[in-house]
Amino acid sequence: MKLYFAAGACSMAPHIVLREAAYTFDLESVDLAKKQTASGENYTNINPKGYVPALRLDNGEILTEVAVIIQYLADQKPESGLAPKAGTMERYRLMEWLNFVSSEIHKQFGPLFNPKITVEWRENQLALLGRRLDYLSERLNGKPYLMGDRFTVADAYLFTVLNWSPMLKVDLGKWPKLQDYITRISSRPAVKETMKAEGLLQ
Repeated sequence: MKLYFAAGACSMAPHIVLREAAYTFDLESVDLAKKQTASGENYTNINPKGYVPALRLDNGEILTEVAVIIQYLADQKPESGLAPKAGTMERYRLMEWLNFVSSEIHKQFGPLFNPKITVEWRENQLALLGRRLDYLSERLNGKPYLMGDRFTVADAYLFTVLNWSPMLKVDLGKWPKLQDYITRISSRPAVKETMKAEGLLQ
């Protein structure tokens, strides 16, 4: 099993899950500008979409999209407790969170990476993102993780995205619960190992 990743990108979520579930796996970094892997392959031959993550399974199949990959990984190791059993209401709640993180958090951060973003556009994005962060903060009130007391794949994804805040100059000072959440997740051994492996921690 091999994960194609870019340091600190959304591919960090499946990287965290691989380590949380104690998988044996390979890593290969991708230069997203050149669409080239560290070994010199044309990345678009692996994932025609051109972005990370992509997971090459042991049978050679390629899986893409963060929410799909992390559920797949959790389902192959149910003993990890990283996702509720398929078909249960709890699982649908997890999927609800994954969709929210993907479409309402991840995609609201996206335009902030654009170096040509105007001041007005940035302010609009920050206002929209702020409303989503208000909701998140409310839902995390009294809960250590999105699903309650247990860390799940949804937390790996949300942490990855929120971790972009300092780089993108998004001030989370208004949301102390989210700051506490980031600190809590970042202290997990698997998360530390992931960030070290990606060159984000010494």
